[in-house]
Amino acid sequence: MKATIERATLLKGLGHVQSVVERRNTIPILSNVLIEAASEGSLRLMATDLDLQINETVEAQVAQPGATTISAHTLFDIVRKLPEGSQVELTAAEGKMQINAGRARFNLSTLPRDDFPVIAEGELPTHFELPAATLRQIIDKTRFAISTEETRYYLNGIFIHVSDEEQPVLKAAATDGHRLARVTVPRPAGAEGMPDVIIPRKCVAELRKLLDEVDGTVSVSLSESKIRFDLGNAVLTSKLIDGTFPDYNRVIPTANDKLLRIDPRSFEEGVDRVATIASEKTRAVKMALDRDKVTLSVTSPENGTAAEEVPGDYGADSFEIGFNARYLLDILGQIEGDTVEVHLADAAAPTLLRENDKAPALYVLMPMRV
Repeated sequence: MKATIERATLLKGLGHVQSVVERRNTIPILSNVLIEAASEGSLRLMATDLDLQINETVEAQVAQPGATTISAHTLFDIVRKLPEGSQVELTAAEGKMQINAGRARFNLSTLPRDDFPVIAEGELPTHFELPAATLRQIIDKTRFAISTEETRYYLNGIFIHVSDEEQPVLKAAATDGHRLARVTVPRPAGAEGMPDVIIPRKCVAELRKLLDEVDGTVSVSLSESKIRFDLGNAVLTSKLIDGTFPDYNRVIPTANDKLLRIDPRSFEEGVDRVATIASEKTRAVKMALDRDKVTLSVTSPENGTAAEEVPGDYGADSFEIGFNARYLLDILGQIEGDTVEVHLADAAAPTLLRENDKAPALYVLMPMRV
């Protein structure tokens, strides 16, 4: 194969695909990116870790069609360091690839295209489209709550399912057992009857990166075991987590009768300030609720104490409750309006946070003993 491509175009495409490739691989070909030059003037770049696969098509001048595979991270680093605006010439033959740009010359080993594994998608019976902005919102408002505990592998992703309520909706939820995030959006046409699926954390991260460059809609196709996102020039295919997501509705409180309305920015800044002295292990911040004010405080055996008063609209009985400051800040960071509703019951019960009862996102946070 022989092709010439602009450095910026190649760098952007490689940037998307190389992040799928694991740094350490026992199977050498999994360290490689597949480069396929088509006679109609395009290069297809593809990388996989056997669970997740990304395909990106970029424009190029193709003198000789063909395909090969080459170390993804090495090629990315080379292209990154080439002079801006340069034209990169890629020539592959007999187990080698020559890369020429300006005065730079590289000659790298390749592995045959036929050895490159491709995820077999099989049938993907459910197909629907979502605006890229909706997909970004779903990911941003839930992914911080994805569990990183490998033993509870079924929590290592975002759970997506459809539900028939007053109107048909699509719901996305993530939890790590300490907090829960859920987003509800109108059900897109074609999603009715779709299976409940758990999209793995790595797929979510790669999808989010790609969404930054998509303005229109994203085509989603899925089965019980695989999902494919078609984003125009890029196609992301992933295996789904084979497990059962817990019935998260059971932890969403419905009878929390103490309501605090507070400005999320001043609340967030107050929590952030007092948490400066919190010990790394507990990260605990105490909230003392009184009429129309909240006193945030932290007591650290190593550092001392900190307290800050934040005004809020609260009219129920006074009481104290503790939270993990990091978890609370993650949730407050997703609140876009100028008021957040905090629905509380007592110091041991889960607390519900949302902008209002019409907001698409809602959060549940388990308290801590402080």
